[in-house]
Amino acid sequence: MPVTSSRLPGFFKKSVEERRTTVCDLAGLNDEEREAVAAAGELSDEAADRIIENVIGTYSLPLGVATNFIIDGKHYVVPMALEEPSVVAAASNMAKRCHARGGFTSDCTPPVMIGQIQVCRLKIDAQVARNAILANKTKLIEMANSVDPILVKFGGGCRDVEARVLETDAGTMLIVHLLVDCRDAMGANAVNTMCETIGPEVGELCKGVVVLKIISNLAVHRLARVNGVFTAKELSTSGDEEEGRSIINGILDAYAFAKADPFRAATNNKGVMNAISPIAVATGQDWRAVEAGCHSYASYKHGRVAPFVAWSRNGDGDLVGYIEMPAPVGLIGGAARVHPCARACVKLLGVKTATELGTVLAAAGIAQNLGALRALATVGIQQGHMKLHAKNLAVQAGAASAEVDAVVARATASGRVTAASIKAALDAERSGLPVPPQ
Repeated sequence: MPVTSSRLPGFFKKSVEERRTTVCDLAGLNDEEREAVAAAGELSDEAADRIIENVIGTYSLPLGVATNFIIDGKHYVVPMALEEPSVVAAASNMAKRCHARGGFTSDCTPPVMIGQIQVCRLKIDAQVARNAILANKTKLIEMANSVDPILVKFGGGCRDVEARVLETDAGTMLIVHLLVDCRDAMGANAVNTMCETIGPEVGELCKGVVVLKIISNLAVHRLARVNGVFTAKELSTSGDEEEGRSIINGILDAYAFAKADPFRAATNNKGVMNAISPIAVATGQDWRAVEAGCHSYASYKHGRVAPFVAWSRNGDGDLVGYIEMPAPVGLIGGAARVHPCARACVKLLGVKTATELGTVLAAAGIAQNLGALRALATVGIQQGHMKLHAKNLAVQAGAASAEVDAVVARATASGRVTAASIKAALDAERSGLPVPPQ
Protein backbone atom coordinates (compact mmCIF):
# COMPACT_ATOMS: atom_id res chain seq x y z
CA MET A 1 0.00 0.00 0.00
CA PRO A 2 1.26 3.55 -0.63
CA VAL A 3 2.91 5.40 2.24
CA THR A 4 0.45 8.02 3.51
CA SER A 5 3.13 10.38 4.78
CA SER A 6 6.91 10.48 4.58
CA ARG A 7 7.08 12.97 7.43
CA LEU A 8 8.24 11.02 10.48
CA PRO A 9 9.20 13.57 13.18
CA GLY A 10 11.68 12.26 15.73
CA PHE A 11 12.28 9.12 13.68
CA PHE A 12 16.06 9.24 14.22
CA LYS A 13 15.56 9.25 17.99
CA LYS A 14 13.81 5.86 17.98
CA SER A 15 15.52 2.51 18.48
CA VAL A 16 16.26 0.33 15.46
CA GLU A 17 13.36 -1.95 16.35
CA GLU A 18 10.99 1.00 16.75
CA ARG A 19 12.03 2.45 13.38
CA ARG A 20 11.62 -0.91 11.69
CA THR A 21 8.14 -1.34 13.14
CA THR A 22 7.15 2.18 12.10
CA VAL A 23 8.13 1.86 8.44
CA CYS A 24 6.91 -1.74 8.11
CA ASP A 25 3.51 -0.71 9.49
CA LEU A 26 3.47 2.34 7.24
CA ALA A 27 4.18 0.28 4.11
CA GLY A 28 1.96 -2.66 5.10
CA LEU A 29 4.73 -5.26 5.02
CA ASN A 30 3.66 -8.80 5.92
CA ASP A 31 5.44 -11.03 8.43
CA GLU A 32 7.75 -12.58 5.84
CA GLU A 33 8.78 -9.17 4.51
CA ARG A 34 9.34 -7.83 8.00
CA GLU A 35 11.55 -10.79 8.76
CA ALA A 36 13.54 -10.19 5.57
CA VAL A 37 14.28 -6.65 6.75
CA ALA A 38 14.95 -7.69 10.35
CA ALA A 39 17.30 -10.49 9.31
CA ALA A 40 19.91 -7.93 8.19
CA GLY A 41 19.09 -8.70 4.58
CA GLU A 42 20.95 -11.99 4.85
CA LEU A 43 20.58 -14.71 2.26
CA SER A 44 20.84 -18.40 2.95
CA ASP A 45 23.90 -20.09 1.49
CA GLU A 46 21.64 -21.87 -0.98
CA ALA A 47 19.99 -18.65 -2.17
CA ALA A 48 23.33 -16.85 -2.48
CA ASP A 49 24.79 -19.77 -4.43
CA ARG A 50 22.04 -19.37 -7.04
CA ILE A 51 22.81 -15.68 -7.58
CA ILE A 52 26.60 -15.63 -8.16
CA GLU A 53 29.44 -18.11 -8.51
CA ASN A 54 31.97 -19.46 -5.99
CA VAL A 55 29.92 -18.30 -2.99
CA ILE A 56 31.65 -18.45 0.41
CA GLY A 57 29.17 -16.38 2.42
CA THR A 58 27.20 -13.15 2.38
CA TYR A 59 27.99 -9.53 3.24
CA SER A 60 25.76 -7.09 5.11
CA LEU A 61 25.38 -3.32 4.84
CA PRO A 62 23.34 -0.99 7.04
CA LEU A 63 19.83 -0.47 5.67
CA GLY A 64 18.33 2.91 6.46
CA VAL A 65 15.37 4.92 5.20
CA ALA A 66 15.34 8.50 3.99
CA THR A 67 12.15 10.33 4.93
CA ASN A 68 10.24 13.42 3.77
CA PHE A 69 10.23 12.65 0.04
CA ILE A 70 7.24 13.87 -1.97
CA ILE A 71 7.44 13.19 -5.72
CA ASP A 72 4.58 14.04 -8.07
CA GLY A 73 2.36 14.44 -5.01
CA LYS A 74 3.13 10.99 -3.61
CA HIS A 75 4.96 10.34 -0.34
CA TYR A 76 7.92 7.96 -0.22
CA VAL A 77 10.01 6.42 2.53
CA VAL A 78 13.20 5.59 0.65
CA PRO A 79 15.39 2.57 1.57
CA MET A 80 19.15 2.99 1.26
CA ALA A 81 21.83 0.33 1.78
CA LEU A 82 25.28 1.85 2.33
CA GLU A 83 28.16 2.30 4.76
CA GLU A 84 28.75 6.08 4.64
CA PRO A 85 27.48 8.26 7.50
CA SER A 86 25.45 11.45 6.88
CA VAL A 87 23.96 10.39 3.52
CA VAL A 88 20.56 9.27 4.82
CA ALA A 89 20.32 12.24 7.18
CA ALA A 90 21.26 14.77 4.49
CA ALA A 91 18.83 13.35 1.91
CA SER A 92 16.00 13.36 4.48
CA ASN A 93 16.82 16.89 5.58
CA MET A 94 16.93 18.33 2.07
CA ALA A 95 13.78 16.48 0.97
CA LYS A 96 11.97 18.18 3.86
CA ARG A 97 13.09 21.55 2.47
CA CYS A 98 11.31 20.87 -0.84
CA HIS A 99 7.74 20.93 0.52
CA ALA A 100 6.70 24.58 0.16
CA ARG A 101 6.43 24.26 -3.63
CA GLY A 102 4.87 20.79 -3.48
CA GLY A 103 7.88 18.51 -3.56
CA PHE A 104 9.74 17.05 -6.53
CA THR A 105 8.16 16.69 -9.97
CA SER A 106 9.13 14.33 -12.78
CA ASP A 107 8.93 14.13 -16.56
CA CYS A 108 10.46 10.83 -17.66
CA THR A 109 10.94 9.23 -21.05
CA PRO A 110 9.70 5.71 -21.92
CA PRO A 111 11.89 2.82 -20.68
CA VAL A 112 13.82 2.32 -23.93
CA MET A 113 17.23 0.62 -23.87
CA ILE A 114 19.77 0.37 -26.69
CA GLY A 115 21.13 -2.89 -28.07
CA GLN A 116 24.24 -2.65 -30.24
CA ILE A 117 25.32 -4.90 -33.12
CA GLN A 118 28.87 -4.32 -34.38
CA VAL A 119 29.56 -5.14 -38.04
CA CYS A 120 33.21 -5.22 -39.13
CA ARG A 121 35.14 -5.92 -42.35
CA LEU A 122 32.39 -4.70 -44.65
CA LYS A 123 32.55 -5.99 -48.23
CA ILE A 124 30.33 -3.18 -49.50
CA ASP A 125 30.39 0.59 -49.01
CA ALA A 126 29.48 1.52 -45.44
CA GLN A 127 26.70 3.90 -46.50
CA VAL A 128 25.25 1.21 -48.78
CA ALA A 129 25.30 -1.18 -45.82
CA ARG A 130 23.59 1.42 -43.64
CA ASN A 131 20.88 1.96 -46.22
CA ALA A 132 20.32 -1.81 -46.45
CA ILE A 133 19.69 -1.96 -42.69
CA LEU A 134 17.26 0.95 -42.76
CA ALA A 135 15.44 -0.47 -45.80
CA ASN A 136 14.85 -3.71 -43.88
CA LYS A 137 13.95 -2.06 -40.58
CA THR A 138 10.44 -3.55 -40.40
CA LYS A 139 11.75 -7.07 -40.94
CA LEU A 140 14.46 -6.68 -38.29
CA ILE A 141 11.96 -5.29 -35.76
CA GLU A 142 9.63 -8.24 -36.38
CA MET A 143 12.49 -10.71 -35.95
CA ALA A 144 13.56 -9.05 -32.69
CA ASN A 145 10.03 -9.02 -31.28
CA SER A 146 9.52 -12.70 -32.08
CA VAL A 147 12.05 -13.43 -29.33
CA ASP A 148 9.97 -12.04 -26.46
CA PRO A 149 6.21 -12.14 -27.18
CA ILE A 150 5.41 -11.58 -23.49
CA LEU A 151 7.27 -8.26 -23.50
CA VAL A 152 5.35 -7.28 -26.63
CA LYS A 153 2.08 -8.38 -25.01
CA PHE A 154 2.67 -5.95 -22.14
CA GLY A 155 3.32 -3.03 -24.47
CA GLY A 156 7.08 -3.31 -24.88
CA GLY A 157 9.38 -4.65 -27.54
CA CYS A 158 11.68 -3.39 -30.26
CA ARG A 159 10.52 0.05 -31.37
CA ASP A 160 13.11 1.13 -33.93
CA VAL A 161 16.38 0.29 -35.65
CA GLU A 162 19.15 2.81 -36.25
CA ALA A 163 22.49 2.47 -38.03
CA ARG A 164 25.61 4.62 -38.05
CA VAL A 165 29.00 4.44 -39.70
CA LEU A 166 31.91 4.49 -37.25
CA GLU A 167 35.54 5.08 -38.12
CA THR A 168 37.84 3.16 -35.74
CA ASP A 169 41.46 2.05 -35.37
CA ALA A 170 40.33 -1.33 -36.74
CA GLY A 171 38.72 0.18 -39.83
CA THR A 172 35.26 1.33 -40.84
CA MET A 173 32.42 -0.34 -38.96
CA LEU A 174 28.64 -0.21 -39.10
CA ILE A 175 26.96 -0.02 -35.70
CA VAL A 176 23.31 -1.05 -35.60
CA HIS A 177 21.14 0.04 -32.67
CA LEU A 178 17.97 -1.70 -31.56
CA LEU A 179 15.72 0.57 -29.49
CA VAL A 180 13.81 -1.70 -27.12
CA ASP A 181 11.01 -0.65 -24.77
CA CYS A 182 11.70 -2.86 -21.76
CA ARG A 183 8.65 -1.83 -19.72
CA ASP A 184 9.31 -2.76 -16.05
CA ALA A 185 12.42 -4.84 -16.70
CA MET A 186 15.94 -3.46 -16.74
CA GLY A 187 16.09 -5.26 -20.06
CA ALA A 188 19.62 -6.62 -20.44
CA ASN A 189 18.55 -10.20 -21.10
CA ALA A 190 15.80 -9.28 -23.55
CA VAL A 191 17.95 -6.79 -25.44
CA ASN A 192 20.96 -9.09 -25.66
CA THR A 193 18.82 -11.97 -26.93
CA MET A 194 17.23 -9.75 -29.58
CA CYS A 195 20.65 -8.59 -30.76
CA GLU A 196 21.94 -12.14 -30.97
CA THR A 197 18.82 -13.27 -32.82
CA ILE A 198 18.99 -10.73 -35.62
CA GLY A 199 22.80 -10.61 -35.76
CA PRO A 200 23.15 -13.09 -38.66
CA GLU A 201 20.54 -11.23 -40.72
CA VAL A 202 22.32 -7.93 -40.05
CA GLY A 203 25.62 -9.45 -41.14
CA GLU A 204 24.07 -10.76 -44.37
CA LEU A 205 22.48 -7.41 -45.19
CA CYS A 206 25.73 -5.55 -44.57
CA LYS A 207 28.01 -8.13 -46.16
CA GLY A 208 30.21 -7.95 -43.08
CA VAL A 209 31.28 -9.83 -39.98
CA VAL A 210 29.12 -9.38 -36.90
CA VAL A 211 31.20 -9.30 -33.71
CA LEU A 212 29.57 -7.78 -30.61
CA LYS A 213 25.84 -8.11 -29.92
CA ILE A 214 25.22 -6.43 -26.55
CA ILE A 215 23.23 -3.85 -24.59
CA SER A 216 24.61 -0.34 -24.04
CA ASN A 217 24.59 1.19 -20.56
CA LEU A 218 24.56 4.68 -22.06
CA ALA A 219 20.76 4.68 -21.91
CA VAL A 220 20.12 8.03 -23.61
CA HIS A 221 16.52 7.06 -24.40
CA ARG A 222 15.61 5.97 -20.86
CA LEU A 223 15.89 9.13 -18.81
CA ALA A 224 14.56 10.15 -15.42
CA ARG A 225 13.99 13.91 -15.35
CA VAL A 226 13.21 15.49 -12.01
CA ASN A 227 12.87 19.06 -10.69
CA GLY A 228 13.01 20.28 -7.12
CA VAL A 229 12.20 23.85 -6.02
CA PHE A 230 13.50 25.14 -2.68
CA THR A 231 12.52 28.48 -1.16
CA ALA A 232 15.00 30.74 0.61
CA LYS A 233 13.03 30.32 3.82
CA GLU A 234 13.25 26.52 3.60
CA LEU A 235 16.97 26.61 2.98
CA SER A 236 17.74 28.84 5.94
CA THR A 237 18.57 27.40 9.33
CA SER A 238 16.01 29.51 11.23
CA GLY A 239 13.40 30.55 8.67
CA ASP A 240 15.22 33.81 7.91
CA GLU A 241 14.80 34.59 4.21
CA GLU A 242 17.85 36.84 4.06
CA GLU A 243 20.00 34.00 5.36
CA GLY A 244 18.30 31.67 2.87
CA ARG A 245 19.13 33.96 -0.04
CA SER A 246 22.74 34.05 1.08
CA ILE A 247 22.79 30.23 1.18
CA ILE A 248 21.31 30.10 -2.34
CA ASN A 249 24.08 32.39 -3.56
CA GLY A 250 26.67 30.07 -2.01
CA ILE A 251 25.08 27.01 -3.60
CA LEU A 252 25.04 28.65 -7.04
CA ASP A 253 28.69 29.64 -6.61
CA ALA A 254 29.54 26.03 -5.73
CA TYR A 255 27.60 24.78 -8.76
CA ALA A 256 29.41 27.24 -11.05
CA PHE A 257 32.70 25.86 -9.75
CA ALA A 258 31.66 22.27 -10.55
CA LYS A 259 30.33 23.28 -13.95
CA ALA A 260 33.66 24.85 -14.92
CA ASP A 261 36.09 22.42 -13.28
CA PRO A 262 36.24 18.64 -13.93
CA PHE A 263 38.03 17.96 -10.63
CA ARG A 264 35.17 19.53 -8.67
CA ALA A 265 32.53 18.00 -10.95
CA ALA A 266 33.82 14.47 -10.35
CA THR A 267 33.56 14.82 -6.57
CA ASN A 268 30.24 16.66 -6.87
CA ASN A 269 28.85 13.75 -8.89
CA LYS A 270 30.15 11.18 -6.43
CA GLY A 271 28.00 12.95 -3.86
CA VAL A 272 24.95 12.66 -6.10
CA MET A 273 25.57 8.92 -6.45
CA ASN A 274 25.85 8.68 -2.64
CA ALA A 275 22.05 8.65 -2.65
CA ILE A 276 21.29 7.03 -6.00
CA SER A 277 23.45 3.91 -5.68
CA PRO A 278 22.28 2.93 -2.15
CA ILE A 279 18.66 2.95 -3.32
CA ALA A 280 19.63 0.81 -6.29
CA VAL A 281 21.44 -1.61 -3.97
CA ALA A 282 18.53 -1.78 -1.53
CA THR A 283 16.00 -2.52 -4.28
CA GLY A 284 18.13 -5.16 -6.01
CA GLN A 285 19.17 -3.17 -9.09
CA ASP A 286 22.32 -3.44 -11.19
CA TRP A 287 23.79 -0.38 -9.49
CA ARG A 288 26.96 -0.59 -11.58
CA ALA A 289 24.84 -0.07 -14.70
CA VAL A 290 23.20 2.94 -13.08
CA GLU A 291 26.60 4.37 -12.10
CA ALA A 292 28.05 3.78 -15.57
CA GLY A 293 25.04 5.34 -17.25
CA CYS A 294 25.04 8.47 -15.10
CA HIS A 295 28.74 9.20 -15.40
CA SER A 296 28.91 8.53 -19.14
CA TYR A 297 25.70 10.46 -19.86
CA ALA A 298 27.03 13.65 -18.29
CA SER A 299 30.09 13.51 -20.53
CA TYR A 300 28.00 12.49 -23.57
CA LYS A 301 25.57 15.36 -23.05
CA HIS A 302 28.08 18.11 -22.27
CA GLY A 303 31.20 16.85 -24.04
CA ARG A 304 33.15 16.94 -20.77
CA VAL A 305 32.95 15.97 -17.10
CA ALA A 306 29.97 17.97 -15.86
CA PRO A 307 27.64 18.08 -12.81
CA PHE A 308 24.68 15.71 -12.88
CA VAL A 309 22.40 18.23 -11.16
CA ALA A 310 21.92 21.72 -12.64
CA TRP A 311 21.10 24.55 -10.22
CA SER A 312 19.47 27.89 -11.03
CA ARG A 313 17.31 30.59 -9.49
CA ASN A 314 13.75 31.16 -10.70
CA GLY A 315 11.82 34.42 -10.95
CA ASP A 316 10.62 34.12 -7.36
CA GLY A 317 14.16 33.81 -6.07
CA ASP A 318 13.75 30.10 -5.30
CA LEU A 319 16.55 27.62 -5.88
CA VAL A 320 15.75 25.10 -8.62
CA GLY A 321 17.53 21.76 -8.97
CA TYR A 322 17.15 19.70 -12.15
CA ILE A 323 18.58 16.30 -13.00
CA GLU A 324 18.37 14.30 -16.20
CA MET A 325 19.88 10.84 -15.79
CA PRO A 326 19.71 7.39 -17.35
CA ALA A 327 17.54 5.08 -15.26
CA PRO A 328 18.24 1.48 -16.35
CA VAL A 329 16.30 -0.10 -13.49
CA GLY A 330 13.66 -2.80 -13.28
CA LEU A 331 11.12 -4.48 -11.04
CA ILE A 332 11.01 -7.73 -13.03
CA GLY A 333 13.81 -10.30 -12.83
CA GLY A 334 17.20 -10.12 -11.17
CA ALA A 335 17.81 -9.56 -7.48
CA ALA A 336 14.72 -7.35 -7.26
CA ARG A 337 12.70 -10.58 -7.39
CA VAL A 338 15.18 -13.08 -5.94
CA HIS A 339 16.53 -11.30 -2.86
CA PRO A 340 13.88 -11.27 -0.07
CA CYS A 341 15.12 -8.00 1.44
CA ALA A 342 15.19 -6.31 -1.99
CA ARG A 343 11.58 -7.41 -2.52
CA ALA A 344 10.64 -5.97 0.87
CA CYS A 345 12.43 -2.70 0.07
CA VAL A 346 10.56 -2.36 -3.23
CA LYS A 347 7.28 -2.83 -1.37
CA LEU A 348 8.34 -0.40 1.35
CA LEU A 349 9.17 2.17 -1.32
CA GLY A 350 5.79 1.58 -2.94
CA VAL A 351 6.84 2.00 -6.58
CA LYS A 352 4.66 0.32 -9.18
CA THR A 353 6.79 0.76 -12.31
CA ALA A 354 10.46 0.88 -13.22
CA THR A 355 9.98 4.46 -14.41
CA GLU A 356 8.64 5.44 -11.00
CA LEU A 357 11.68 3.87 -9.36
CA GLY A 358 13.86 5.97 -11.65
CA THR A 359 12.17 9.16 -10.45
CA VAL A 360 12.93 8.23 -6.83
CA LEU A 361 16.61 7.71 -7.67
CA ALA A 362 16.72 11.07 -9.42
CA ALA A 363 14.94 12.99 -6.66
CA ALA A 364 17.26 11.49 -4.06
CA GLY A 365 20.22 12.55 -6.19
CA ILE A 366 19.03 16.17 -6.16
CA ALA A 367 18.43 16.09 -2.40
CA GLN A 368 21.85 14.60 -1.66
CA ASN A 369 23.63 17.07 -3.94
CA LEU A 370 21.82 19.95 -2.26
CA GLY A 371 22.80 18.67 1.17
CA ALA A 372 26.46 18.61 0.20
CA LEU A 373 26.43 21.99 -1.56
CA ARG A 374 24.52 23.66 1.27
CA ALA A 375 27.02 22.35 3.82
CA LEU A 376 30.00 23.33 1.67
CA ALA A 377 28.59 26.82 1.16
CA THR A 378 27.94 27.37 4.89
CA VAL A 379 29.64 25.47 7.73
CA GLY A 380 31.71 23.08 5.62
CA ILE A 381 31.16 19.41 4.87
CA GLN A 382 33.03 17.97 7.83
CA GLN A 383 30.99 19.37 10.70
CA GLY A 384 27.89 17.30 10.04
CA HIS A 385 29.73 14.36 8.51
CA MET A 386 32.16 13.94 11.39
CA LYS A 387 29.40 14.30 13.96
CA LEU A 388 27.59 11.35 12.39
CA HIS A 389 30.89 9.51 11.87
CA ALA A 390 31.77 9.88 15.55
CA LYS A 391 30.32 6.52 16.59
CA ASN A 392 32.49 4.73 14.05
CA LEU A 393 35.53 6.59 15.35
CA ALA A 394 34.65 5.64 18.92
CA VAL A 395 34.50 1.95 18.03
CA GLN A 396 37.79 2.24 16.13
CA ALA A 397 39.34 3.85 19.23
CA GLY A 398 38.35 0.81 21.28
CA ALA A 399 35.15 1.95 22.97
CA ALA A 400 32.80 -0.78 24.10
CA SER A 401 29.14 -0.62 23.06
CA ALA A 402 28.13 0.79 26.44
CA GLU A 403 30.77 3.53 26.17
CA VAL A 404 30.11 4.79 22.63
CA ASP A 405 27.36 7.36 23.32
CA ALA A 406 29.19 8.84 26.30
CA VAL A 407 32.45 9.10 24.35
CA VAL A 408 30.73 10.80 21.43
CA ALA A 409 29.01 13.24 23.81
CA ARG A 410 32.37 14.16 25.37
CA ALA A 411 34.05 14.68 22.00
CA THR A 412 31.13 16.75 20.71
CA ALA A 413 31.22 18.90 23.85
CA SER A 414 34.89 19.60 23.20
CA GLY A 415 33.86 21.40 20.00
CA ARG A 416 35.65 19.25 17.42
CA VAL A 417 35.11 15.63 16.41
CA THR A 418 38.33 14.02 15.20
CA ALA A 419 40.03 10.69 15.77
CA ALA A 420 42.28 12.39 18.32
CA SER A 421 39.40 14.05 20.21
CA ILE A 422 37.51 10.76 20.29
CA LYS A 423 40.53 8.96 21.74
CA ALA A 424 40.95 11.71 24.34
CA ALA A 425 37.25 11.47 25.19
CA LEU A 426 37.52 7.69 25.62
CA ASP A 427 40.48 8.12 27.99
CA ALA A 428 38.60 10.79 29.93
CA GLU A 429 35.48 8.65 30.16
CA ARG A 430 37.43 5.72 31.53
CA SER A 431 39.24 8.02 33.98
CA GLY A 432 35.93 9.34 35.30
CA LEU A 433 36.68 12.97 34.43
CA PRO A 434 33.70 15.35 34.25
CA VAL A 435 32.17 16.13 30.85
CA PRO A 436 33.22 19.64 29.75
CA PRO A 437 30.39 22.14 29.24
CA GLN A 438 29.42 22.85 25.62
